[in-house]
Amino acid sequence: MESFKIAFFCWESMYAERVGGLANAATNLAETLVKQGHEVHFFTRGKIPDQTVKGVSYHYCMPVGKNIVEYCDAMSTAMVAQFRKCDTPHRFDFLHFHDWHVVQALHFLQDRNTIFTYHSTEYGRNGNQTGDWWEFKEISGKEWYGGLIAKRVTAVSATLKNEVMQLYNIPFDKCDVIPNGVVPREYRTNIDPGEVKQAYGIHPYAPLILFIGRLVYQKGPDLFIEAIRKVCQSRWDAKVIVAGDGGMREFLQERAKDLPVNFVGYIPDSEYIRLLNAADVVVIPSRNEPFGLVLLEAWSAEKCVVACNVGGLSENIDAFVNGVKVEVNPDSLAWGINAMINEPWNAGALGKRGRKKVDRVFLWDPIVRGLTDTYARTVS
Repeated sequence: MESFKIAFFCWESMYAERVGGLANAATNLAETLVKQGHEVHFFTRGKIPDQTVKGVSYHYCMPVGKNIVEYCDAMSTAMVAQFRKCDTPHRFDFLHFHDWHVVQALHFLQDRNTIFTYHSTEYGRNGNQTGDWWEFKEISGKEWYGGLIAKRVTAVSATLKNEVMQLYNIPFDKCDVIPNGVVPREYRTNIDPGEVKQAYGIHPYAPLILFIGRLVYQKGPDLFIEAIRKVCQSRWDAKVIVAGDGGMREFLQERAKDLPVNFVGYIPDSEYIRLLNAADVVVIPSRNEPFGLVLLEAWSAEKCVVACNVGGLSENIDAFVNGVKVEVNPDSLAWGINAMINEPWNAGALGKRGRKKVDRVFLWDPIVRGLTDTYARTVS
């Protein structure tokens, strides 16, 4: 197999500045490329010295800016300067840019073999709505421009591919679907669920419902809280943990002050894995979800997922085979949650079948082989 020298440009990674699922996706892609014999340099943000982790060479910068757009433009300029130092004596074969934050870097390097990946869109992050404020317009403009000037484009799901085709006129044959993957052994662990529950003041036999994610409109935490209100009308023993933070937290805490909901904020990966394995049901109430990494993480732990029937969640969940798909409203969410906590044997079976689908479809090695096929098409 031919070996390539590849540059990744991404504003977050797992080993420095980390914001969300993009860090996991890009980092795992890079590490798997190295395992398959390629050389990968990862240009990203960080306040630490450059380092090599699992064979990937990380090059860090820490920009400043008066707003998010200026910040990302400054970051892109710094990344390009670092890239040029690494472009000798052997030039990079492929340059892979992840999401709008690094489009300015793509602009400077557009004469090379470039790939631009859409992990989401500003339209989707805004809950499938357009906006008239300047950040929305600037970011959407960068998303359009990235798809225009890159030699090839990828999207993490067929739904997102259709979205960027409609929003930004990306040609069908220019865009490949390269899904996210997971390392399942990292999310399955042998713990006593009762002990984990007791650590949070929950009875060992009480059903634990878990939400993990950013507390923003796109992710639907408000829908989730209203659904829990309905669940508690029939299941007084149900308990809820909300892990994650965001701009809606104060509002959500006020709405949930009379409910058995514990807002634990950001938690380390080790605690997330403990909670994931202790939970009876994992809920993903997103209004828009281009892919949904939490789905794969929950399946890896053999957990049942109740999710809104949108985006990558809709594509990947087979209804009542390996998960429950519901409409984007509290009533439907409550129905799905009740169905699973009232039938724990069924929830367990769905979780086990989800794990089988992970092993069949969402391991990184075959996904990255598809990505290298996209790299080859960039040249042709």
